[in-house]
Amino acid sequence: MQQFQAEGVVSAMSRAAAADEVAQDLARQLLHPHLGFVLFFCSAEYDLPALAQALGQSFGGIRLAGCTSAGEITPEGYGRGCVTALGFDHRQFSIAAELVDHMQHFSLIDAQHMVERLVGGCRGNTLAPIKGHSFALTLLDGLSSREEMFLAALSAALGDIPHFGGSAGDDNYLHHTHVYFEGAFHTGAAVVLLVNTWLDFEVFTTHHIQPRTEKLVVTRADRNLRRVYELNAEPAALEYAQLIGVPVEAIDHRTFAAHPLAVRLNERYYVRAIQQVHDDLSLSFYCAVENGIVLSAMYPGPLIPNLEQLFEGLQQRLGPLLLTIGCDCFLRRLELEGSDDFTAVSTFLRERRVLGFNSYGEQFNGMHINQTFTGVAIGRPRHLRAGADCPASTGQPQADQDQCRPD
Repeated sequence: MQQFQAEGVVSAMSRAAAADEVAQDLARQLLHPHLGFVLFFCSAEYDLPALAQALGQSFGGIRLAGCTSAGEITPEGYGRGCVTALGFDHRQFSIAAELVDHMQHFSLIDAQHMVERLVGGCRGNTLAPIKGHSFALTLLDGLSSREEMFLAALSAALGDIPHFGGSAGDDNYLHHTHVYFEGAFHTGAAVVLLVNTWLDFEVFTTHHIQPRTEKLVVTRADRNLRRVYELNAEPAALEYAQLIGVPVEAIDHRTFAAHPLAVRLNERYYVRAIQQVHDDLSLSFYCAVENGIVLSAMYPGPLIPNLEQLFEGLQQRLGPLLLTIGCDCFLRRLELEGSDDFTAVSTFLRERRVLGFNSYGEQFNGMHINQTFTGVAIGRPRHLRAGADCPASTGQPQADQDQCRPD
């Protein structure tokens, strides 16, 4: 089993089938005297109540948060039917977390109060100033259809704090997705983490989708249901099938991955991924759609060069990377599973210490987006980089100086 361990973070994974074995595996790999928080992503195939109970027993008072996935990104690359996790050292990461039990009732006032509590929780560990040294991570129920409203309120409350996240999956069944918090899995809910650290980091998003010339206008839709009944005044599924040259009965998730649609905002394209075709020839989407919007036909460009460019830039700005937490849309994975690039991308993610999950949607600074790779890259401690001075000589906070001292 491959694992990475570095200053402040340890990775783990388990392929065990039984919940108690999974929890014991993860605890054996992650538990140490300075463990402060565990973030995990798991297949929805597990007995979730049993897994929740077993994790609580194995980790005792250690706080955990996580969600179900549509595939895992493990220390060994892409995984399926397993659990992958990260353990954070409280000396490098101060993490506060809260559960929002009913996303549909989440207001701006709720968001403001929650962010105040999260900030207070992080300040209790006195690692680094909140401003400039903190990011938020959200894990949302991927089938709630409430992401946009939730993110609008949360983004307004976070202000300048950068934010990313992913929507929980259920191994492509589209039945039930769950987030985990304080000993239980929840539906219709969200988990919000505020991470404070003196390490350098960057929240990012990228995609490899390129525009075609064809356009589709949404002429009849139910915004609340994210369901489009007509495109160009024709039954939506028929018009989409004609656009891509595929019979309606042959359309599936791989079709959606290969032939995405997107909205254009300020010269940038944001994918509006299709979730499913209904018997009445309407289409359900993962993101909000409404009457009158113009959807551009798109096609996937080269994926590996896009990732290479992303990580080259991150390393130039952050130096050697400690880890990257990634939310990788499950449609990207479906696209790869039908190509020769699957193993190459899996190896690429493993070599760059990416850990995360395949999501039903991604979040980036208040936006709900699809078919992206979104996350946070965290740089190695400055004093551990080749030729770097100890933080005590570079104006870093006192917590940074403590890392130069032997335990």
